Amino acid sequence: MKTRLKIILSISILMASLQTAKAADIVIKINKRYLNLPIAQTQSRANMKFVISGKQERAFKIRLAKDEPEYWVYCDVTALKGKTVTISYDGDEAGLKKIYQNDEIEGQKLLYKEKNRPQFHFTAKRGWINDPNGLIFYEGEYHLFFQHNPYEKEWENMSWGHAVSKDMIHWEELPTALSPDNLGTMFSGSAVIDYANTAGFNKGKTPAMVATYTVASADKQVQCVAYSLDKGRSWTKYSNNPIIDSKAKWNSVDTRDPRVFWYQPGKHWVMVLNERDGHSIYNSSNLKDWTFQTHTTGFWECPDLFELPVDGDPSKTKWVIYGASNTYMTGSFDGKKFTPESGKHYFVNGTIYAAQTFTNIQEADGRRIQIGWGRVGHPGMPFNGMMLLPTELKLKTTKDGIRLFSEPVKEANQLFKSVGKWTNLNENDANEKLKNYNNNDEIRIKTKLKLSHATSAGIYLFGQRILDYDMNYNLVNGVFYSPEDMTSMEISADIYIDRTSIEVFIDGGAYSYSLERKPDPKNAEGLHFWGNTIEVKDLEVYTVKSIW
Repeated sequence: MKTRLKIILSISILMASLQTAKAADIVIKINKRYLNLPIAQTQSRANMKFVISGKQERAFKIRLAKDEPEYWVYCDVTALKGKTVTISYDGDEAGLKKIYQNDEIEGQKLLYKEKNRPQFHFTAKRGWINDPNGLIFYEGEYHLFFQHNPYEKEWENMSWGHAVSKDMIHWEELPTALSPDNLGTMFSGSAVIDYANTAGFNKGKTPAMVATYTVASADKQVQCVAYSLDKGRSWTKYSNNPIIDSKAKWNSVDTRDPRVFWYQPGKHWVMVLNERDGHSIYNSSNLKDWTFQTHTTGFWECPDLFELPVDGDPSKTKWVIYGASNTYMTGSFDGKKFTPESGKHYFVNGTIYAAQTFTNIQEADGRRIQIGWGRVGHPGMPFNGMMLLPTELKLKTTKDGIRLFSEPVKEANQLFKSVGKWTNLNENDANEKLKNYNNNDEIRIKTKLKLSHATSAGIYLFGQRILDYDMNYNLVNGVFYSPEDMTSMEISADIYIDRTSIEVFIDGGAYSYSLERKPDPKNAEGLHFWGNTIEVKDLEVYTVKSIW
């Protein structure tokens, strides 16, 4: 009798669990553009799946709000219109009832107008972003792919987000390009146009845009390929992925972030891949089959490798290799091996990480343009992370040798209007001029300081030192910097202030850094110079147009 009761009890428990599972499903026929999903950071993550006709369409982790949402995220389901989707969720089912579809995302009317939304830096509408991926220029469009969690403002569900621009300044965010699959989540990578159809993906006269990227699982990272025949709007993953699985070779899970480009002298593809303790070089004739060549130690993550003229002279070039921290070496490259001639050096510091340069721009107009991830928080916002301003990289001869310089691209100038320009001011006069702009959330300031009695000087913004030049120790905001004129008492700075970030370019881009904007709530004094008997030789103030 006891055995029979145990069996009945077990069946009852099983039936109850099945009913609970069934209750945690909702069925929606898609007839709008978006599904809006409520989020609460206080909730634990749980698994959500979309199933269509018995086949899984997507799966991700999400903190679905069971009570009042902190914010909303969305799924663009345009491609699913007319289809019936079963949404299953293994967390608290209360949040499922709040999901709804609409042709607008929740909060559409406030989009890009939020209090802590950057006004001239790219941010995602919703969710987390980090590394820029697949930067490429093609048929008049700049493509910015990026590491993205569409379902939360913290890191998870790594996918490739996507945005396009005509000028690298004004961006239109498109649906997610690459989503997690049965191999794992989508980590960083790069993109090329396969004009010669080496991979066989082209259709007629339409060349394929080919993305090479890392797929990460719990125990390893492998390299994969996908291609697009419609300018990056839709993607097909290569059926024989992965194309490289090098975990065993390196005895390391850290094999990621492929940077691919065409090496014209050898007429083959080059991949620079971070593997364990540095960057490896691979070669391929078809973007599918790769052969290891060499390895350069001393770098970590997100490699880039490119050739630049020195001092603008195309007959005199050097190759530059760097990693995620933007420390770099200059040297030579023969298609298989990078040979360093100097280094390591730095030209940029601060919140920037995992920067990448655009493919195809240099071929079009000679520039090498970089975008970096800004590790900046946005309090109270339904998004996190940002892209820093696109900058043009140049190699110049300095007293210390050939070095990288970086300044914002010329396209950025359209955003800024000069509203005041002065010369030869003392500190008090300069501060009087700046008082008029203390309430500007976005502003640009160009200035040149000359120290006299002071060993250090700079600029405050509500208690935060946005420029601190210590001439005695040769430090700019705590980092060693030696000006080209070693006995100079002057320093110039081009300062870009947005709602949550600050970018500073020193002495024409010889050094630059980025900061998260952190005003002291107890400090009512806005922009002002500090330093003992300093001279403000030049001061120019610009107002800023929103890119949105």
